[in-house]
Amino acid sequence: MSPTLDEIRRAPKVLLHDHLDGGLRAETIVELAREAGYDDLPTTDPDNLRQWFEEASDSGSLERYLETFTHTVGVMQTRESLVRVAAECAQDLAADGVVYAEVRFAPEQHTTHGLSLDEVVQAVLEGFREGSEGRIKVGTLLTAMRHQARSMEIAELAVRYRDVGVVGFDIAGAEAGYPPTRHLDAFEYLQRENAHFTIHAGEAFGLPSIWQAIQWCGADRLGHGVRIIDDISEDGAKLGRLAAYVRDKRIPLEMCPTSNLQTGAAASIAEHPIGLLRRLHFRVTVNTDNRLMSSTSVSEEFAKLVEAFGYGWDDLQWFTVNAMKSAFIPFDERLALINGVIKPGFAQLKWQP
Repeated sequence: MSPTLDEIRRAPKVLLHDHLDGGLRAETIVELAREAGYDDLPTTDPDNLRQWFEEASDSGSLERYLETFTHTVGVMQTRESLVRVAAECAQDLAADGVVYAEVRFAPEQHTTHGLSLDEVVQAVLEGFREGSEGRIKVGTLLTAMRHQARSMEIAELAVRYRDVGVVGFDIAGAEAGYPPTRHLDAFEYLQRENAHFTIHAGEAFGLPSIWQAIQWCGADRLGHGVRIIDDISEDGAKLGRLAAYVRDKRIPLEMCPTSNLQTGAAASIAEHPIGLLRRLHFRVTVNTDNRLMSSTSVSEEFAKLVEAFGYGWDDLQWFTVNAMKSAFIPFDERLALINGVIKPGFAQLKWQP
């Protein structure tokens, strides 16, 4: 019997690629907009708003997809709103059975009402602590926008808060025209500081983006990395040099199947590169990207893969352990979650009557 969605929700899961401003509750957006006097929402009915986000994100264009964030970021400009959104994020992930998550956000996008970068980070960290309630461990990734020029400032911010909840750094935004090498000084600084970072690469742009992220910038993980498939023969029998390097070095791929369909990076779940990459034993992980825009959860992403590829509990555990191995927290903490929470949790589900 294939795992059902309800059963998958009970499994201990790990999430590495989730955007804070892409996972708000529709009801919260409406309430925060009212409090802040934000009048630009397309509708103030939560159900209609939820549907609008999903439809607006289904354009097949990464650029159009990114435009939807104007509204979520627009209501996340005060300390109180950031604390609330972060707390609800932790609660929603825990309710979906996630035991460890790394949630990313761009501090520079939340300063239009006067908050400093430090105040933004402190508010989000407070929210995650408040919402976790001992049910989930949440690490934070600080993101710099690749079309801006504040990556060094954000990298220094990530290092400054790395002992109190910030576990790494990222760059995000439209890939085309904004290669990761524009931010090389920030990545070199992070490496000198023994800090972890991932880079959005190989989502809307191809192999050159992945190559730069790894070989020039030294990324620990790849955000999406879908286009690595362009360096692999259709039957998977032959890997190009870059694909072979990614597999040999066990560089984690933060795959987000539903989101990739929405931005045109894949045609369908059944045709998503994750199927071939899993067969070839790349370090693949399964993620949500933006739970609001994609109307999804980690459990729902797994359920779609079960339906498309016939995956069973062993496959879902493999993806989950991959993610935990790839997390930006100390080795002993990763091992404790793998051996003490993840494997026992899956064993219980595998052998249930």
